[in-house]
Amino acid sequence: MALAPLAPESRNLVDGRLVPASNGATFENVNPATGEVVGTCADGTKDDMEAALAAARRAFDGTDWATNHALRARCVRQLYEAMKADQEQLRSIVVHEAGACISLTGYMHVDEPIEMMAYWAEKAGSYPYEQAMSDVPFLGQPQRRLLRREPVGVVGAITPWNVPLYLNIAKIGPALAAGCTVVLKPAPDTPWSATHLGKLAAQTDLPPGVLNIVASSDHGLGEMLSGDPRVDLVTFTGSTATGRRVMERASATVKKVFLELGGKSANIVLDDADFAKVLPSTAMTCVHGGQGCAIATRLLLPRSRYEEGVAIVKAAFAGWRYGDPTDPSVLQGPQISRRQQERVLAYIAKGKQEGARCLVGGGVPERLPRGFFVEPTLFVDVDPASTLAQEEIFGPVLCVIPHADDDDAVRIANQSIYGLSGAVHSQSEERALAVARRVRTGTISVNGGQWFHVDSPFGGYKQSGVGRENGVAGFEEYLETKVIALPKRKA
Repeated sequence: MALAPLAPESRNLVDGRLVPASNGATFENVNPATGEVVGTCADGTKDDMEAALAAARRAFDGTDWATNHALRARCVRQLYEAMKADQEQLRSIVVHEAGACISLTGYMHVDEPIEMMAYWAEKAGSYPYEQAMSDVPFLGQPQRRLLRREPVGVVGAITPWNVPLYLNIAKIGPALAAGCTVVLKPAPDTPWSATHLGKLAAQTDLPPGVLNIVASSDHGLGEMLSGDPRVDLVTFTGSTATGRRVMERASATVKKVFLELGGKSANIVLDDADFAKVLPSTAMTCVHGGQGCAIATRLLLPRSRYEEGVAIVKAAFAGWRYGDPTDPSVLQGPQISRRQQERVLAYIAKGKQEGARCLVGGGVPERLPRGFFVEPTLFVDVDPASTLAQEEIFGPVLCVIPHADDDDAVRIANQSIYGLSGAVHSQSEERALAVARRVRTGTISVNGGQWFHVDSPFGGYKQSGVGRENGVAGFEEYLETKVIALPKRKA
């Protein structure tokens, strides 16, 4: 598949207009596969964010966007159609700025995420915003009640760099469909996946100020969103450490917070599983450089078949293809930046210091001198309480841990501050389901079943986040609940 010539929109969208930074500044955008600068982006300022916040507040308070369901459905549909028409440019953008493998763009990066916007367009018009509740007595008098859902208001959305286009769509789609206005602050590593959406949004009937996009190298602009009293809800996807800061900043104004944070998901293989069928796919931990919060990064093997399992996993890692993301046979490209590459390598060094055995990889591949690559790395004999097993590495690193039986596997899987995703494998679906129901995690796969879809609520237990993204539950994150009481009509 040949990529379209790179021609991204690099200006910000503020109050319905595509604008440079107020001071004219730009920052460089780097291709992580080569380490080369591929272009620049408007470097938004605090004044730009102030203008975006004022526009979003004005659009919510001063227009009928919040109540005009038909307008919202039409505008979100128009945005979907604009993305569909410019799909190849969006593909070129994510490959160049996120190091996304072209082989993955149909699924997790571009094509399927674009289709998700059609779901939100439909939801804008079909959701039952007001429903009658059952009548109840109060002090001997019958009462009628209406259950009403209304948009929460101005949404501050902060998105990361790992699957940037998808995550931008996953926030602005439901927020706009629900009747909110939005200020989006994308990660500086992947600004065009947001600013190019601004160009497409400007082609629709979206009223000025309903959607604002401010890219910037200044992380302080995200702090503005989480703390500003004009923002009614802040939604953030990223690390748990940063999520704690967002929650702290939001607490000053007691605003609604939706956080999709880190994970350290466990893939539990029970002793009756078909190892030859199940274990070769464990190298999928390395997909997209391991830069996915829901990727299973802990493999729990039964002690009774441990060496047999390790041998299969070792072969899978040794034969894993990685490298140039424009090669359609490759599923693992670079880490997003030099900083992230060094972070992953530091975790690998820590794992070795703590006594885990590194069977495959563990360094920078000599055959890839440019870019920010890390070898597929397999650790075995990992202590479940060690740094390697407890902290989110966000790289192509798998930790193998032995377990004694089903109860021990559940205990190890739950021995984590995270609870985002996971997997269970057994010849017996009943047995696998019994284990899956005991693992404290927001999503879990049984025997290879896949949960990812726009109508599947996604999020985690514990420090993996607050709230759910996608599905009806994700749509309702952007709605407030109101009950209206009326006297019983006289006959």
